[in-house]
Order: sequence, then structure tokens, then C-alpha cells
Amino acid sequence: MDKIIKEDTKDEKLTTVNEKEELLKNLLEKLKIAETKYGIDITEILKKDVVRTDDVTTTQFSKWEEFIKNTNLLKGIENMDYKYPSPVQAASIPYSLEGRDLIVRSKNGTGKTAAYTIPILERIDDNKMMPQCIILVPTRELALQTSKMCKKIAKYMKIEIVPIYGGIDLHDDILRLTQGVHVIVGTPGRILDIAERKIINLKLCNILVFDEADKLLSFEFKDSLDKIIKFLPVDRQILLYSATFPSSVCEFVNSYMNKPLHLNLMKELTLKGVHQFYACVEPKNKLFCLKTLLKQLNFDQCIIFCNSIQNVELLTKKTTEMGFPSYFIHS
Repeated sequence: MDKIIKEDTKDEKLTTVNEKEELLKNLLEKLKIAETKYGIDITEILKKDVVRTDDVTTTQFSKWEEFIKNTNLLKGIENMDYKYPSPVQAASIPYSLEGRDLIVRSKNGTGKTAAYTIPILERIDDNKMMPQCIILVPTRELALQTSKMCKKIAKYMKIEIVPIYGGIDLHDDILRLTQGVHVIVGTPGRILDIAERKIINLKLCNILVFDEADKLLSFEFKDSLDKIIKFLPVDRQILLYSATFPSSVCEFVNSYMNKPLHLNLMKELTLKGVHQFYACVEPKNKLFCLKTLLKQLNFDQCIIFCNSIQNVELLTKKTTEMGFPSYFIHS
């Protein structure tokens, strides 16, 4: 892609006006198919009110007090303005409190993080200053985000939550962990490193959570996960949360989980109010099609994702040259 962007991508690459018109026609036809098939109106996207599906909105059929007894935790939940459990929370928390292994499928934005955080905090013994739960996440950004939410919910509790991840000095993680911790939120590589160095004792760590389990169960993390699980007690509880699950989940379930309960809270892959469409184009024509879309959709702001840092910077330059002032951010 970066090679393609570097090349001269001006209109002379499309040798004739007819070629450009044909390309645009094909692109719009594909978008029209998406409109017809999936009910997407690309010209009205920004005008429609965002509505919530019933797997996002809170349910008043249950109350927090029905399964949470810790008054300080209830105070933290109230402080987060969680008046009622969302469907994924109401469905999964009672089983999580029982110690059941769970495979929970629910869209982003439905309250998955709180769905596993709240029962974990309810079960933690704050008198034992040892790791009692590990929350695995695929990226350091998610480690920080998740630990921040956990700390907010545990605001009135005496529970130590520590995020650890690669990219920073290992000494900093060691220092924080040796001061005492109940819940560790981190990436597989750094957690394995800490465990192998015997910096922490995991004999009481009987809860293992996979947030964004689809990414964690990819081949990239397999060896690390196998090794991490060996450090945990045999009677551990494993909780998988994700919007999608790869076929590799079957192998993991058979190897490590004990009669897991499957909870599927998804009726469709995306939230209402979020419209999706795609168009297949030749790589050499991507920039031209992007320019056409930016003009056709006529919105004030947008976010474009790329698959590398170099592409981000190159595409920012090109879109600015097209007349769409752009700025880039990357890690």
C-alpha cells in the first residue's frame, strides 16, 4: 500500500475520462447494493438519530442488589451511574459469581467490561494482598483503559488494581506489583515475563479473564497463554468476552475450560445507528475512490484507519493534497 501511495496518483493514472467515470459508476453501484441489502442509506447517515438496540439499553427486570452484596461496590456502581444492569451484565454476572466458566458474546458498547469487573470485585478478598485475578487484554491501550474503569468501579473498596504491559521499563512494573496487588490487568507477554521471573505468587489467582478474546486466541498469543495458565490453580475460573470468536476458541475450550456456559447477547454485529458498507477496488485506484467518497458523502469530519505507521503519514499527506486537511496520530 505504501508503495502505491508513493507513486504518482494523480488523474493521469486513469488514462481517460471514460475510465474514471466507469470506476465511479462501479463504486457507487456497489454502495447501492449495500444500501439495498443491508438497509443503509449513505446519504442520510448523518441526519438520522442514533438509537439503541435492546442488547445495549439497560433492563429494569433486575437490580444490582439482587446479586451484589458488597455495599462499597454498590456505592461504586452508583457512582458510575449504572442504574440498572445492561442485558449482558444481567445475563452473565450471576453465573460469574458462581464461579462458572463463561463464553460471552456481546457487541462493543454493551457493558462487557463492567460485566466481568463487577463480579470480580465482589469476590476479591481484600485482606489477602495477593493477585486473585488476571485480566488479559491484547494491547497496552486497552490495559490502561480497562484498569482505569476497574479502579473507578472499585473507588470505595480497598482493592489494588495494577496495569502492566510491554513498552515501559520492567522495573516500574516490578515496583508496583511488589507493593501489593489484587487484580492485574495486562498484556500476555508482560504478564508471562513477570510470572516466569517469580515476581508474583499466583497460587491464589483463580480468575482469568480474556477481554477481546478473539484477538487473544489468535496464533500470536497461543504460546504465552499456554504458559500463563500453567502458573494458575487447577480450579481456576476462565471468562471469555468478545464480539466475535474465531474457530481457535474450540481448541482452547477443550484444553482449558470446564463445561463453559455460552451466552450470546448479539442479534447483529453492529449497533443500530452505526452503518457499514464496503467496496472492493483495485489497489492502484484506492486514492481516487477515497477522494470520490469524501466528496460524495460530504461530512465535516472522519477517521481513516491504516495498517501501518508509514501508511498513516503518507495518506495524511495525500488527503491534504486532495483538498481535505488531515492530521495523523499513531503509536
